[in-house]
Amino acid sequence: IVHIANYLVCFSVLQTIRDCENSYLIGFNTMYLKWNSQTINDFSDNNINLLYNDGFLFTRTGKGEMYQTRSLRIDLSKFNLNSENRRILKHTANINLEISAIPYTNYHWGIHKLGKDFYTAKFGEKTFSAQKIKELITSKEKSNFNKLLVYRQKEDDLAVGYVICLETNELMHYCYPFYDLNSKIKNLGLGMMTKAIVWAQAHGKKYVYLGSATRKTDTYKLQFEGLEWFDGKNWNTDLEKLKMEIK
Repeated sequence: IVHIANYLVCFSVLQTIRDCENSYLIGFNTMYLKWNSQTINDFSDNNINLLYNDGFLFTRTGKGEMYQTRSLRIDLSKFNLNSENRRILKHTANINLEISAIPYTNYHWGIHKLGKDFYTAKFGEKTFSAQKIKELITSKEKSNFNKLLVYRQKEDDLAVGYVICLETNELMHYCYPFYDLNSKIKNLGLGMMTKAIVWAQAHGKKYVYLGSATRKTDTYKLQFEGLEWFDGKNWNTDLEKLKMEIK
């Protein structure tokens, strides 16, 4: 009887773990909400636009791999700069945004070092390897992303930040940012994001996707007008409800 009881307890624990794994992508030091996943072979803008509209995002783990999550996006038809956005842009006025194609022809080791240092400092060791950063920026065969945003100081053309992105005819997915944490530029990270949103709107995109909202630390993404989030079935504009979901 004791053995049977122990077996049932173990089975229950294992089933709970399996249930959790079906709902979350567990990787390194973070957990990402996942409702569904798929691997695609059709990389047309139309197919990607439809999947993003269904709450899917590309991952960094493998070519064509996507997961459905509590995705965040800005409807650019409803986006206007608010006072906080303008304050951030004022602090980063000496930074120019440059849009480059992936594979990035001017790649050098300093880029993946900057990225590795950034993710290690922010999220801990083994969060994002230098090799994976290099792969996403230089390998068309392995990367799901096609644009690298480069942020340069006006006075000396020094690159102080990068973002690995996806662009289609309708959307931009602002995916993996990293920047110089020792920079004296105030609000550099938010400035990079805001400049990308402004660029996307100016270039006729419908949406900017900002990844997912699954943790309390994701609330910094909620300051933009036109923001909406995928609740598993529909796009929702109730930000108070979202804050309750991720608190």
